[in-house]
Amino acid sequence: MSGTGLIGAVEGGGTKFVLALATPEGELVERHRIDTRAGEETLAEMSGWFAGAQARHGAIAAFGIASFGPIGIDPQAPDYGVFGTTPKPGWPGASYCEALDRFGVPVAIDTDVNGAALGEYRADSSCSTLAYTTVGTGIGTGVVKLGRPLTGFSHYEAGHIRPVRDPSRDEFAGRCPYHGDCLEGLASGPAILERWGHDLSSASGEQIALIAGYLADLAATLVLLHMPDRLVFGGGVMKASGIMDSLRQQTRAKLGGYVPAYDGDLSDRIVAPRLGDDAGIVGAIELGRRMLERV
Repeated sequence: MSGTGLIGAVEGGGTKFVLALATPEGELVERHRIDTRAGEETLAEMSGWFAGAQARHGAIAAFGIASFGPIGIDPQAPDYGVFGTTPKPGWPGASYCEALDRFGVPVAIDTDVNGAALGEYRADSSCSTLAYTTVGTGIGTGVVKLGRPLTGFSHYEAGHIRPVRDPSRDEFAGRCPYHGDCLEGLASGPAILERWGHDLSSASGEQIALIAGYLADLAATLVLLHMPDRLVFGGGVMKASGIMDSLRQQTRAKLGGYVPAYDGDLSDRIVAPRLGDDAGIVGAIELGRRMLERV
């Protein structure tokens, strides 16, 4: 039997938090944005907004959270909802569950990319398996198969896969504090800015092709590991002119015809988010809705 009450939804990102209140059917009631600062400060503001929203609209019965990480996503583990080792100041040890304990309701927590993948999956009924990659402040991938986000003992860390870097073409050694020239260290927004002093909106064709090539290494890897019906690429970096076409061309070349479904025109295989910038919050609402159904 489905639960009753409202759903509190959070899309927690490195730059901003999107907060929403929704009905059990997923209809948006109210929405708000706050800037991401230190963990305790941000989560306190988040909790305060939900307290006010609850007073305005009625009781919250469950929360769905799609968040940046690394973060504990195993509900049975003591670190559920707790941030792990991250270079983002003030976030290691911060806890969603502690911040929302005042409401006394269940909390469903997953990664921001799993949440976005879930939102995109709901928006595309033709898919059985879908992979969503965000390329922005960081890089991450979520994979949904038959409506279920996939994980292992923890969430995937696709942004830390190391692509092939040719130093003669790209002298930039990468900015990841752990791996240097992993995907996030080479192709994230901050890496692009550090390398060239500007973002991809001001990039040359050669620069666009370089970044798209790194992302094509990831795309080809996702195809070989998961055989997804659709690869969705979102985030600020992917809004640059020409990058999606270059990504498709280079992914096809890297696969070399080995996977027939990813040979030829890939305009229906490698796509921008159908939900645009709302994929994450829609996915967070869905996480909360599923939690509410179990109450």
